[in-house]
Amino acid sequence: MIAGVSLEVQEGKIISIVGANGVGKSTLLKTICGLIRPYQGEILFNDNRIDGLPPHEIVKMGVSLIPEGRQLFNHLTVLENLAVGSSIKQAKALRKQSLEEVFALFPQLQEHLEQLAGTLSGGEQQMVAMARALMARPKLLIMDEPSWGLAPLLVNAMFEQIQAIRKAGTSILIVEQNVFKTLQVSDYAYVIERGRIVLAGNGKELLENTELKQAYMGI
Repeated sequence: MIAGVSLEVQEGKIISIVGANGVGKSTLLKTICGLIRPYQGEILFNDNRIDGLPPHEIVKMGVSLIPEGRQLFNHLTVLENLAVGSSIKQAKALRKQSLEEVFALFPQLQEHLEQLAGTLSGGEQQMVAMARALMARPKLLIMDEPSWGLAPLLVNAMFEQIQAIRKAGTSILIVEQNVFKTLQVSDYAYVIERGRIVLAGNGKELLENTELKQAYMGI
């Protein structure tokens, strides 16, 4: 459960949410995306209220979620998964351009376009999940535990890709278990405990916070 949470994602920035398991991080992301309806409060996107809207309407407005555990359509091919990501009207019209852009970011995917998503490795599945969300051409990309199940080398590559996505102009809100790597790339971060924000600040500054390092980085 979350209560009294107030945060802002500025355009073109990487904003992260840090906290232990079970404190409400994923609940917050799902609420923003319309998967959970809040009891009270407001969620604004580009000055428009989106709380109470169904998820597909929120996607149309420019918000895409990469869910925890990827949640691909395993019985569909990689190309079909990407097509699903561009199913809204404005994205469908730019599908060819979007494919070129995601292939530039994830060139490995071109080798697996006709392969069933469920037969890919964990790293490849994460690429598909990220690419599928980008196919909707979001203004805000929300990522829930993107490094889940990935080997360390793949985690490093993924954070490079996150920075490339931001450089291309997409704002990013990320919940991630790898606190150290996340704060390194974050412009701003919020720390949540028991459903409330207890600390906030510049990502690199929070890396120097003694209590945070002891609680979440084992330092």
